[in-house]
Amino acid sequence: MGELAADKHVEYILSVEKRKDSVESAVMEHLRVNGAYWGLTTLDLLGDVVDSDEIIKWIMKCQHESVPSTWWKNMDDDDALCLQVVLLVMLAIQVLALFNKLNVLDVDKVSNFQILLDCKMKMDPFPETSGEKSIHVFCCVAALAITGALHYVDKDLLGWWLCERQVKSGGLNGRPEKLPDVCYSWWVLSSLTMIDRAHWISKEKLLKFILSCQDMENGGISDRPDDTVDIFHTYFGVAGLSFLEYPGVKAIDPAHALPVDVVDRIFFRQ
Repeated sequence: MGELAADKHVEYILSVEKRKDSVESAVMEHLRVNGAYWGLTTLDLLGDVVDSDEIIKWIMKCQHESVPSTWWKNMDDDDALCLQVVLLVMLAIQVLALFNKLNVLDVDKVSNFQILLDCKMKMDPFPETSGEKSIHVFCCVAALAITGALHYVDKDLLGWWLCERQVKSGGLNGRPEKLPDVCYSWWVLSSLTMIDRAHWISKEKLLKFILSCQDMENGGISDRPDDTVDIFHTYFGVAGLSFLEYPGVKAIDPAHALPVDVVDRIFFRQ
C-alpha cells in the first residue's frame, strides 16, 4: 500500500512559497490566501512548525484599506465576487486562528462588513445543476453541525448517497458518473463523519487511493494517481488521512476545517 511521505510533503509545501516570483505563482496570485490556508493547515496536521510572524503580517496587509475585512482589492456588486470575498475572509480568519492570533482582528468591523456583504448578495434558491453536489452537501451539513441542528438530517438517506460516491478504485467522486478525486476525501468523508456514517465506506480502499496519489520523490498529492500535484489536493489528501486516523496526522474538525486542538483552543480557551 505504501506509506505517507510526510517529510516530502512538508518540503513540497515550503518550496511553493519560495517560488512566489515564478510565472505560475503570478497567475495564481488571486489564490494566495487560499493557498496559505491549504498549505499551513497541512503543515500543522503533519506536526510541522513555521514562523508565524511574517505570515500574520502578510495576512493583515491583504486587508483592504477602505473596506476593513475584505482581503480582496476589487469588490463590486457581483454575486460571484461577493462569494469569493466571503471565502477569503473566512480563510484569512482560519489562518489567524491556526496561529492563535485572532486578537489582531477588529471583530466589529469584520462582522459589520460581513452583514453588509450578506445584504448585497442575492442568493439563488436553485444553484446551477452541474456543480459538484458533495461540495453543496458539505456546506449544508457543516452549517447544521455548527448550529446544533443535525437532527433535521435524514442521516441514513444522506449517508447512503455519500457512500455511493466511492468507486472501485477506492476513491470518492463528487456526483454520479464522475472520476474519483482526492479532494472528495474531504468533502465526502467530512460529511459522513458529521453524521456518524464514515464506517459505511471502505476506509482501507480510500486510504490506498490517497496514498497512491502521492509524488514520492518530490512531495505533494494530486487529484488522481500520476497526475500533477498541487497544494489544494495535498491539503485535502492529508485531511482525508486525518479522518482515517492515519498515524502521525493530527485530528481535524469536520465542520470547521481546522485541527481539533485549534478548535478546542478557540471554544474552550485551552
